[in-house]
Amino acid sequence: MALIRTWSCATRFSALRWSGSSYGRPRITRELRRRGWTVNPKRVYRLMREDNLLCVRKRKFIVTTNSNHGRKVYPNLARGMVLTGVDQLWVADITYIRLREEFVFLAVILDAYSRRVIGWELARTLEDELTLAALRMALTRRLVQPGLVHHSDRGSQYASNDYTGLLQDSGIEISMSRKGNPWDNAACESFMKTLKYEEVHRNEYRNLAEARASIQVFLERVYNRKRLHSALGYVPPVEFEASLAVGNRKDAAARQLP
Repeated sequence: MALIRTWSCATRFSALRWSGSSYGRPRITRELRRRGWTVNPKRVYRLMREDNLLCVRKRKFIVTTNSNHGRKVYPNLARGMVLTGVDQLWVADITYIRLREEFVFLAVILDAYSRRVIGWELARTLEDELTLAALRMALTRRLVQPGLVHHSDRGSQYASNDYTGLLQDSGIEISMSRKGNPWDNAACESFMKTLKYEEVHRNEYRNLAEARASIQVFLERVYNRKRLHSALGYVPPVEFEASLAVGNRKDAAARQLP
């Protein structure tokens, strides 16, 4: 009991600090075990409840998708894909961010296999340049593999000639969700909820520059490099990709043996 209480008073806050004090019981338990602690999930939950550290989720909604346009809509290629590695499927979405006196908009692109944020942009409007900037960032950071699919909703930004043209010029196949079916882009929807609950709802950004700086830290330093992801076996996306690279090198070396 003394060991758990020592963790309750000190180490717990170290584990929580970089995640914005927003981990729930499962991730707190995993994080502490990764650090060598022997902890019981039930006791973790009880201590978090006693100290009022359980997550409180806010729910707000603003429409960011306009699918009532005359631009070409592409079929859903992602629905039947079985992923075996990174850069096979990229998923994209847009959400709003509330500042003190206005709303701004965030476009993101994730690798669907590793859940890593590979491209993003924050801007005051939903013009096509918002999503184009996020896509350009992804293209500078990743290697386009043959058969790579980009999946999004049917929003006008993703259906624009400039956006679809850049995808096609880069050798990327285009996929879009079925009309009125958010489950087709579940990985991005899940990420957006994480972003809101663990970063946006815990801050009051004064202006666009402040929001950009804070969100950049969350995306690049926390979510990609530190936040444990249940779908990845409770490791961060960057660590997950690194382990994949090591495994691929070992497999390649084994195939070269006589």
